[in-house]
Amino acid sequence: MSVARGAHWDAVYRERTAGQTSWFRPHLDESLRLIDALDMPSDQPALDVGGGRSTLADDLLARGFTDVGVLDISAVALAESRRRLGARAHSVKWMAGDVVDLALPAAHFGLWHDRAAFHFLTDADERARYVAAARHAVRPGGYLVIGTFAADGPERCSGLAVARYDASALAAIFVPGFRLVSHSRDVHRTPSGSEQAFTYVVLQRCGDGVDA
Repeated sequence: MSVARGAHWDAVYRERTAGQTSWFRPHLDESLRLIDALDMPSDQPALDVGGGRSTLADDLLARGFTDVGVLDISAVALAESRRRLGARAHSVKWMAGDVVDLALPAAHFGLWHDRAAFHFLTDADERARYVAAARHAVRPGGYLVIGTFAADGPERCSGLAVARYDASALAAIFVPGFRLVSHSRDVHRTPSGSEQAFTYVVLQRCGDGVDA
C-alpha cells in the first residue's frame, strides 16, 4: 500500500506545480496561529507529517525552532522543498516514507503537525497505526496540531477518497493518550478560487507518556 501511495503522490508532484494543487497556501496561517498560541520553547523538536512542499518548515525556522523535521511519502515533494530552502535545508531533517510504517524515536517530538495527510487514511487499521506512531513519538506534554477536511469538506482530493471529521470525532480517535486542548474551523480558498472547509484540533500528550 505504501509503495502504491508513494508512486501516486510522486506523480502528483511531478505533474503539478504548487499553485496547481488545491491545498496550496503560501503560508499555513491557521496552523501557525495554533502553534504560536502554544508558546513552545524553540528547542522543542517539531515534525511536519505530510509536509511535502509546505512552507511550514521555513516558517518554523524563521520563528527560531532549532530542531525541525519534515516527513512525506513523496521523495519528489521533499526534493522540491529542499531546493526552495537552499542553504537552510541543512537545518531540517528530511524523512521520506509512510508515517504508518516508519520507525520514529520514542517520546521525542514536542510538536507533531499534520495538515491534510491524516484524512487520506480511510482504512481503520492504517488510522490505528498512525495514532500508535503519534503516541510513540510525541513526548509527554507535547502537542499534536492536526487539520483535516471538515464534515462538510470535500469527499475526494487528488483522485483519492478522504475521511472527513468534526472536532469531536477527530479528537476521539486519539483518545486515550491525548487530550483535546482546542479546536477550530478554517475555510481554505484554493488557487482556483473554490473553498474547502477544514477542522483543526490541538491535542496534548498525556503527562505519563503512556495510554492514559
